[in-house]
Order: sequence, then C-alpha cells, then structure tokens
Amino acid sequence: MDLHSEMILEEYREALPVFERMQVQVMQTLREALERNGLIVTAVDSRIKTEESLAGKLALKGTKYASLSDITDILGARIITFYTDDVDRIAAMAEQLFEIDWSNSVDKRKLHQLDSFGYNSLHYICRLPGCDYRFELQLRTTLQHAWAAINHDTGYKSGVEIPREYLRRINRLAGLLELADDEFSRIRTEINDYRRRVQQLVQNGKLDDVLLDGDTFRSYLQAKPFDTLNKRIAAINQAEIQDVPLISYLRILKELGCRTLGDVNRLRDKYEDDAYRLARHQLGNTDLDIISSAIGLQNICIVCILSQGGGKIGLLRFFDALNGHNSSNEDLAELTFKQASSLPFMKQ
Repeated sequence: MDLHSEMILEEYREALPVFERMQVQVMQTLREALERNGLIVTAVDSRIKTEESLAGKLALKGTKYASLSDITDILGARIITFYTDDVDRIAAMAEQLFEIDWSNSVDKRKLHQLDSFGYNSLHYICRLPGCDYRFELQLRTTLQHAWAAINHDTGYKSGVEIPREYLRRINRLAGLLELADDEFSRIRTEINDYRRRVQQLVQNGKLDDVLLDGDTFRSYLQAKPFDTLNKRIAAINQAEIQDVPLISYLRILKELGCRTLGDVNRLRDKYEDDAYRLARHQLGNTDLDIISSAIGLQNICIVCILSQGGGKIGLLRFFDALNGHNSSNEDLAELTFKQASSLPFMKQ
C-alpha cells in the first residue's frame, strides 16, 4: 500500500470515534422518523467499514480519494422495506432528515438492466447537519435483499463465468421476483382503496352493498352499532361498560346467516329488545357494576339461536366458538337456557 493510502488509513483510525457517534445518531434518527411516520419495515441496520475492508478498497482505487472525507461509505445504513412504494416514502423522509449529496447518490432501480433486480437499491449519500463526513443510506425491499444475498451466495456477479443455462434460469427467477415485488405493492394499494370504499359505504348507510368480512366488520364496529343496546343494559344496574374486541363474533354472525353488513343491522334491529329482556334476567338479581361491551351483541346472538330452535346444543356451540372448547361452556349454556326459558321468543 502506498504512502497516500496509509495516510488515509491513519485518518480513519483517528476518526473512528466520530463515525461511531454518527452511527448512533443516524440509527436513532431513522428509527424515530419511521415510528413517527407510521412506517413498518423489515429491518434497519448499519455498519462501520472495518480497517481491513477499507485497506482493501484503498489498495484497489486509493488514488481516487484525496482524503477520508472523499470516501462516502465508511458508515453505511440500510433500511429494508416490505413494499416497493415504501422505498419512495422513506426516501422522501430521508431527504427531510439529512443533507443529500445528489451528485453521488444513485437510484439503481432506474437502470433497468436485465439482471439488475437484486441490485435495484436506492443509494443516498447523506450528511448529518454540522458533520464533516458523509454516510451511505441504502433502501431496498425484502425480496431485493433476499435476491442479492442469494446471488452473493451462489457467486453470481463474482466475475466467474456461469454457463448460459444457469444464467438464463437466474434471470427468469429475477423477473418473477420483480413481478412479485410490484404485485405485492399493487395488492396493498387496491386493498387500501377497497377499505376506503367500504368506509364510505358504511358512512353513507349503504350496508347491503358491503359484504361481511374482517375488514368490513371492523369498519362497521367503528360506528358502535351496539352502543345504544349496551347502555340500556348497563342502566339495569347502573354498571360501567368495559370495552372489549368484538371481531370474534364475525364467524358466529356468518353462521347465523349474515352475508352483508345490512344483514347484521337487521339482526340487531330484530332481536335487540329481546336481548335487553334477557339481560334483565341475567343482571336483575345481581350487583354487577361492570359489564362487557360485548353483552349486547352476545345476547342478540343468543336470542337468535334460541328463537330459531337451537336450544342448549346451539348455545353450547355458540360458547365453544367464543371461548374455545371447555367444560365450563356446558354449564354456561345450561344457565343461559334457564335464564331465557320464560321469555316469549323461546321456542319450546
């Protein structure tokens, strides 16, 4: 190694504590910004180039650099995303956080080379405010990262010639992964559009146009459709209502014949008075001062099952679906059947 490269190495040794502080600040800044912007990623990591690695780089092209500050990847940070469009979102975020050296940054996604999929990263050369040294920020998707790792493992791009048969198969797989990467992002966009349409339909009261599924049921629950019934029930004992998730009722509502949110609304309207009467039998002789926000929907389902002749067996299946199979469900079904036995909706 020549004297010039040795001088750069010595500068590296002296500046190493600076890069270590930079690494801490960069990682903290990135993680806080990702959380603040609600961006979920696969990984955020960083590394400082070792002296051995830097020496190898200088041996190859040391004359290219006048000083250590000319080397832009002593500190490297990397963010791996789930989706291709998140790369652009994080890039926009990075542009607000750091000073970008545009002349040395490169978007390899725009090169469109036949075999470039695993190397389609976005590379920003960045600088922290008030810092003399720059660092590299690499953004890529999980599939791009996996492909690059596989290529490295197989020796592809190592300079060793690979028979055309294997090269062709590798490039075919790269194309498939690139299509998958794009399709995942497209599907996410379409799902988000679907959710927005559903929310609009729910807000406009067009519930018969909305099929009942996990997403639509969550949107429906945001409007608190069982809140009025729950408050009526709570008033029996002047009880406090404790919020609990209701998503577990989705499967049960489907088994009761609900196919749209309109069906759920009609089920509620049909049985809510009887559900309230059942609650009076359940709570009237107790001093319970806390009830679950599931009680209204639970009693609607119970009334529906019993009014359709489901009996104790129907109740047992209901409680098994809610609580999982256990022996206490039989006692609960027996008690509930007894509480409801004198009410007019019962089919004897």
